[in-house]
This record gives sequence, structure tokens and C-alpha cells, in this order.
Amino acid sequence: MKNKFQRTKLLIGLLSASLCFQPAWPQSAALPSLGDGDGISLAAERKLGDRIARELYRDPDYLEDPVLDEYIQRLWAPLVKSAAARGELSPELQERFAWRILLGRDRSVNAFALPGGYLGVHLGLIAVVSTHDELASVLAHELSHVTQRHIARSMGEQGKMTPWVIGSLILGMLAASKSAQGAQALIVGGQAAAIQSQLSYSRDMEREADRVGFGVMSEAGYDPQGFVGMFGKLQQAAGINDNGAYPYLRSHPLTTERIADMQARLQLSTAPVQKVVDVEQAMLSARARVLSQGNVDAWRASTQTSQINLPQATATTKAGAWYGATLAHMQLKDFAAADRSLQNLERVVNGQNAPARLAKLLRAEWAAAQNRWDAVVPLLAPQGQPSKLDRPELIATAQALLHLPPTPTRTEVLRQLREQVQAFPLDAQAWNTLASMLAVQGLQLPSLRAEGEAQMARMDWQGAIDRFRAAQDWAKTHALQASDHIEASIVDTRLRQAQALVREMQTER
Repeated sequence: MKNKFQRTKLLIGLLSASLCFQPAWPQSAALPSLGDGDGISLAAERKLGDRIARELYRDPDYLEDPVLDEYIQRLWAPLVKSAAARGELSPELQERFAWRILLGRDRSVNAFALPGGYLGVHLGLIAVVSTHDELASVLAHELSHVTQRHIARSMGEQGKMTPWVIGSLILGMLAASKSAQGAQALIVGGQAAAIQSQLSYSRDMEREADRVGFGVMSEAGYDPQGFVGMFGKLQQAAGINDNGAYPYLRSHPLTTERIADMQARLQLSTAPVQKVVDVEQAMLSARARVLSQGNVDAWRASTQTSQINLPQATATTKAGAWYGATLAHMQLKDFAAADRSLQNLERVVNGQNAPARLAKLLRAEWAAAQNRWDAVVPLLAPQGQPSKLDRPELIATAQALLHLPPTPTRTEVLRQLREQVQAFPLDAQAWNTLASMLAVQGLQLPSLRAEGEAQMARMDWQGAIDRFRAAQDWAKTHALQASDHIEASIVDTRLRQAQALVREMQTER
């Protein structure tokens, strides 16, 4: 049975654009003029994207990993800023669309854009990149599909169906694709086949996303050579990704024309280059590779580090191998072997700031996996360092403190978690961690509200209603402090908002 992230090939073929997959455009179809984004309104496109994203959030392969999330966001933020500075991303589009990236455990080398500013990144893509610039090129390409309104232009080419009908068919395919035969039968149906023709991206749109994306990533400070390097990897991966299922949506290899175009642009580019840390990238790629694996044999294969003994083995190769081996040993619950690999990793990256930080986070992860919570906090939040913790350290430290007696560090971490969700109200993992921290402090009402906010961030409106009602019930049966009255008022407001979202969702069916 395929999960929804594995089934994004359906969405890519029907509704989105993928850097590595270029669906064929029917010769008879009239292409909307480039720059014409009047197919559907911004509001309709956003709602359609919300509807699809809700399904992906519920998929078991949706991944919340603080280390990889931070990595993706670090690459993403300069691209958005560059697109806005270049005039590609209008203030209205920036405000109305979601601009959220979802990670999936899928091992295929792929990324995709969905309506309304949602992007998906498969761990298989992160696992094969050699530099930050290569992954930035993918994100810039997908960002450009959104900023150029390619989804709206493709959907509006014939305009025979409303966005809600299209969304219903796509969600039907998500459900039907639990059975390959059922999915294929649905795809060859008249309406679904027509939608595939309407929504596939044209070659001109692919070229436009390449061109705009190249400019965006160059002006964001990334090395545009990453585009050429990534194209080579994606061209090799095209055949690997194609497993024979859904032949109507089978991917087309990248054309040499597109690669040549990027090489020509590269020769003309004068943009400043931001040097990357290859050692850090090797470690992050190893993390993505191991986390995308789901069986013992694959983990055992990842524990093999014979490549580090080769004469040409570099510090980058060694760091990636030791990081992957450590994480794989942890998945296998062989913590002694994980410790040996981790010690080797720590020696390789000693004195290198970013790689050493990743090794320290992995050491904390190793300790937490053995319930050695008292070892996590000194690693990530040592006493005498009141500075603000980065998000991975904050989440890991908070989770460790839940298992330890109260300390001043807990109070500080709780304060920082509150600041985190205030600054990033869609950070579901931070809301969940905050809820647990509040609960152990005996703050039941704000804890229940935080649980509801986490469900809202994941677009589970019914789950949010359940948590907010539980908060209301608690408030009715307990004496409230002054701060509780404010919290109860917020709960009432958020409950009404969640109920309105549920009603709106029901009217779309």
C-alpha cells in the first residue's frame, strides 16, 4: 500500500510541477500566454492547496524533524527574499499564499509545488545533493512555479471545471491509489484524463521556472552551478524513480536543452557566490538517507563505512559515512556501536562549527534514545549560557526536561518555547512540545489550548475543536486565575474559528 507522499507522482502529474519530471503537453492545447495568471483567483488556489495539504499532513510519511526542517528553512528564506526583491513575488501573493514546505520520507529524488504556495520535498532528494546550492536550485525552481502562477494558468487553460471539482478528483485519486488497479482505472476515466491534459505543465512553463529560478537563487547568494549539478542528478534519477506504476503519469527525462541553457546562463552570471560547507551537507544528506529507510536491511547497509578507508576518502566522505552509520545503529538499537561511530564523527568534525554542532545534536539524540535525559540538557543548554537556543536545541532540550525535576533551565526553555510559537504560530511541533511543558508545570488550560493550536497548524480542524472544547470544559469546572481568563477567551475565539473552517470544508464537498 502506497502512502500519500509516495503517491505525489499523481499530484505532480495532475496538479503541480516537478523539477525532475516534465509531463508531456498535448500539441493541440492552447498555451496560456506567459504572465497570464487569471485561471483562478488567489483565494481559490489557496483553498485548493489547503485541501490537498490537509491530506499530506495526515500521511504517516509526513516528517517533522527539527534538524532537517531548520536546514530547509535556512535555504528557503533567502530565496523568498530574493524573489520579492526581484519583483517575482508580489506583496499580495506573499501574504495570501501559505509558503509552507512539507518533508516526506519518500526515497525518490523529487520535490513538487502545489496550489497556494505549498511545497513538498522528498528525503530522497536531500540524500543525493552534494552541496547546499543544488538543493537551493530545486527550491528556487519550485518557488518560481508558484510565483509565476503556473498552476492557475494551467488550470484556467480550458476552465471547464471548478477548483473544488478538481480537488475532489485529486483527493479521490489519493484514496484510490491505495490500490494501483483502482488508481489506474480512475486515471483513465474521461474527467481525470481531461484534467491531466489541462494541468500538466508546458515546456515553456518549465523553461520559465528554470530561468526565473536561476535568477532568484543567484541573487540570493547561492552558486548557480548548483542548477547544472542538480539537473545531472535528476536526469540519472528519472529512470530510477519510475517503478512502472501509473504509466499515464510516467516521468520524462530532463532534456539536454535545459541543461545547456543553464550552462549558458552560468557563463553570463556575475552574481556573488556563497561558499558552502560540504562536510555539513554530507552529514545532512546522510541523515535524510537513513530517515528515509524503513527496514533493517537498509539500516544495516548504512552502517557499513568501508568507503572511509579508500585512499581518496576526504573529511567530507568520512563525516557523512560516520554520521549515517551512527544514526543507522541507533535505528537498530545498537547504542554501543552508535557510540563508537559517533566518537569517530566527533574526531573528524572537531573544530568545525556547523558540523560539530550537528555532531552534538546527534550525541543528544543518542542519549535521548536511551532515556538518558540528564545527559541531553548539559550538551545543548549548559548552565551559564542564557543565550537563545536554536530551534533543534530548543525542541530537544524541552523534551529532555519533561523527564527531569524542575530547574531554572525549565523555566527559561518554557519562556523560549512561548516566544517560538508567538513568532511562528504554525510551528506544530513547538506547540506540542509547549503543551507538554505546560502540563508538567500544572498549567492545564494553556496546555490544552497549545494542543489545539498544534492541530490548527496541521490543518486538523476537527482535532483542534476537540482540544479547544476540552479546554472550555476544564475552565468551567475549575477556579480560574487572572491569566486563565485571558487564556479562556483565546480558546473561545479559536474554537469558533476552527468550527468555521470545518463548516467551510463541508460546503466544498
